[in-house]
Amino acid sequence: MRIAITALAALGALSIAACSKPAEKAADAQADAVQANANAAADQMNAQADAMKANADAAADATKAQGEAAAENMEAKADAVKEAGEQKADAIKDAVKK
Repeated sequence: MRIAITALAALGALSIAACSKPAEKAADAQADAVQANANAAADQMNAQADAMKANADAAADATKAQGEAAAENMEAKADAVKEAGEQKADAIKDAVKK
């Protein structure tokens, strides 16, 4: 993609260069090609940055979901331990009453 942009910019610059001062037009063409390359590289880097952000967001969502699931599991275990303790306490009280 960058090669095509560079080639197109260079071709356009060369056609313009034929109409006026050769050194000035050549410099303009070279500057245009450098700018086109910089723009293409910047666009590619921005696309990579966007992809990295999307991956980070997805990873954060997955980590949050795992954390919430682990917390819910721990709460369920705590409730079970509490219930078992209440049942044992009731059994002890019932045994004394008999």
